[in-house]
Amino acid sequence: MRGVLADTIPETATRNLYIETYGCAMNLADSEVVASIMADKGFKTTQEMKDADVIFVNTCAIRDNAESHVWGRLKEMRPYKRSNPGLIIGVLGCMAERLKTQLLEKEQIIDLIVGPDAYRDIPQLITQVEEGQKAVNVLLSREETYAEITPVRLSSNGVTAFISIMRGCDNMCSFCVVPFTRGRERSRDSESIVNEARELYTAGYKEVSLLGQNVDSYKELDLEGNIICNFAQLLEKVALIAPDLRVRFSSSHPKDITDEVLFTMKKYTNICKHIHFPIQSGNSRVLALMNRTYDNAWLKMRLERIKEVLPNCGISTDIISGFCTETEEEHQDTIELMRFAKFNFAFMYQYSERPGTLAARRYADDIPAEVKLKRLQEIIVVQHENSMALNNAEIGKVQTVLIEGFSKRSENDLRGRSDKSALVLFPAENYKKGQYVKVLIERASQTSLFGKVIELVDFNN
Repeated sequence: MRGVLADTIPETATRNLYIETYGCAMNLADSEVVASIMADKGFKTTQEMKDADVIFVNTCAIRDNAESHVWGRLKEMRPYKRSNPGLIIGVLGCMAERLKTQLLEKEQIIDLIVGPDAYRDIPQLITQVEEGQKAVNVLLSREETYAEITPVRLSSNGVTAFISIMRGCDNMCSFCVVPFTRGRERSRDSESIVNEARELYTAGYKEVSLLGQNVDSYKELDLEGNIICNFAQLLEKVALIAPDLRVRFSSSHPKDITDEVLFTMKKYTNICKHIHFPIQSGNSRVLALMNRTYDNAWLKMRLERIKEVLPNCGISTDIISGFCTETEEEHQDTIELMRFAKFNFAFMYQYSERPGTLAARRYADDIPAEVKLKRLQEIIVVQHENSMALNNAEIGKVQTVLIEGFSKRSENDLRGRSDKSALVLFPAENYKKGQYVKVLIERASQTSLFGKVIELVDFNN
């Protein structure tokens, strides 16, 4: 099946599809696959829920507050269903797989439930709904990668795009529901990934982000099960498409970031020097309970290796406060590791028990909510200090920035990201989206860099 490359749906489309997406970039990539499948069946995407013939809510199950938000959103959709009985409402993704029975029992407006590996079946499920039935398919697959489906680029800026290179996860971290909602790891063939990246470049895109639950464990196998392309080799193949096609990737598991990946990043200037390095905790005992397969000393060693090979690499992380049985002293180990690592930015959360995970089965969620919050606030303070110090250190330096569009606050300014993934804002002047510019950084905030363009980058010279 071939879909459409951008937000250009064939004129034969007769019905409207509205998709709301929650969660990570993987979910957005999935929504783009769904939009492509639906486009082949005569649906075009709309930005207005009131105009929709079909509404899909693509969900996340990684944290309880994500699920709570979806429940609230479904309640808000009830009036649309009452005013238009023919409207079809479906729940897709991880929450759909995990809570299929509760969704159908608690929210009568839902017509179909579709798990992450069953999107090809959506047209058939819609037919079942139109015949008066509720429709469900949440079966997980060991083979599905949607490799030959070209996604519809939803809400695209025409400059940056996601490419899903693999699905599922084999790591079985004790706090994480992903292996149960997305299944085991399986990788797309490298040729399909390179072809998708090349098509995007030909269409005018200047940056691709390679996505997976753990991209560093990507592996293409031959018929005998031998690895014929690993992640470092895939990075190189995509980087070789064009020198002005930037390549990013996310997410990584620290244990799988090899020296081969680091040296490939160093070799190619268009592979962005940013690594997402989700530590989750800085305490060795807690990391063992999390089944993360590394300890505090190993994390420090690996962080030092990254900075040795890539001295100017931006590093971000994920951190969980208040995991089961975590003591105050163990929390302080996380604080100490953050000060050691000096992450550029971080995604920081309180522990949220997910039913069905190893942690939920084995460990008591015994840290009081107020303690989790206090520890989270301390983590946030340290990260704010790190981010501010690192951004201040960029003042007076020149960053190469890919222009993604206007600033959210003013069309007098443009925005883009640096090689290290920092947000950079600068006066628009006569520069345009999709151009590369060199920006002299003049000031900084905790989250952004501000400067002025000193040079337009010309890759032809």
